Amino acid sequence: MDTHTQKFKVRLGLFIAGGLAFFVIAIFLIGKQKNLFNPVFKLTTTFYNISGLQVGNNIRFSGINVGNVDNIDIINDSTVRVDMLIKKSVQHFIKADCEAGIGSAGIIGDRVLIITQGSNDAHLVKDGQQIASKEPVETDAIMASLKVTADNAAIISGQLAEIMIKVNSGNGTLGRLIQDSTIAENINQTIVNLKKSSKGLDENMNAAKKNFLLKGYFKKKEKAAEKVKDDAIEKKAEEQKVIQKEEKAVQKVKDDAEDKKAEEQKVIDEKK
Repeated sequence: MDTHTQKFKVRLGLFIAGGLAFFVIAIFLIGKQKNLFNPVFKLTTTFYNISGLQVGNNIRFSGINVGNVDNIDIINDSTVRVDMLIKKSVQHFIKADCEAGIGSAGIIGDRVLIITQGSNDAHLVKDGQQIASKEPVETDAIMASLKVTADNAAIISGQLAEIMIKVNSGNGTLGRLIQDSTIAENINQTIVNLKKSSKGLDENMNAAKKNFLLKGYFKKKEKAAEKVKDDAIEKKAEEQKVIQKEEKAVQKVKDDAEDKKAEEQKVIDEKK
């Protein structure tokens, strides 16, 4: 005797139908994620350290997900082989000299395998081919480098603080210069004296040029400077003449070649 009501049977049927629909959708999504329903080809590469890469992680080419990591095997103590399944539709874009590297999907995202673009004249990759790789930069190494930089910055900051304390206390040359007004006044006076000395030197030179005994010396210097200037102008003019002569010679060769070509064409036309 059937003890189940019609309402219970409907609920059971809906539950089973929903479970089957959920199972089909899950299979479809997983198959799409793993490229089970798309034609794929296989590539391999090797790393010394895969830096947390796992089976199933995405493979990117030009920023686009094109496949998944299929398998990871430890070959020996210094080599890890990574097998890749990549969509067949992108095979004609991947060259034999492409390189595989390991990156992150965002700042704290999962690891991804990144294939770089190859050169235009390289051959396309073949199914099952091994490509070169670039070792990833470890986060621990970056943090260690940042720690060294931070330690150095702390040391420099401490030293600068000590220097500023000494300067503000009037210790050292710079501190005395800033704190002691007498030294600053002496420096200002020295600059004023230098300006006066420079002005006096200019006046003495002008007076020497007007002096009868030294006038000939300065005129000789001026003539020598003018001669150097004239020689430079003359040399430039000669160089310009040489350039013009060379240009004329080149033009003559071109004209002779054109005349010869015209004569040869004329002979050919007459023969016709």
